[in-house]
Amino acid sequence: MTLGEFVKVKRNTVKLTQPELAEKAGVGLRFIRELEKGKESVRLDKVNQVLKLFGSQAGPVPLTPNERTP
Repeated sequence: MTLGEFVKVKRNTVKLTQPELAEKAGVGLRFIRELEKGKESVRLDKVNQVLKLFGSQAGPVPLTPNERTP
């Protein structure tokens, strides 16, 4: 599951619209839309503002050998 998919699933689970999530997280609606669409360059501090509402945070995750760049 991608980060964007995670946020969308969690948002729908708690029955929030994108504008409501943006307001509660203190970020812009455009940021939420781009995050859910999987935009690759997003600010980690803002991502964590959103994830905090769902009891999560983004951080370093070890890669498997197949995921590493040679």
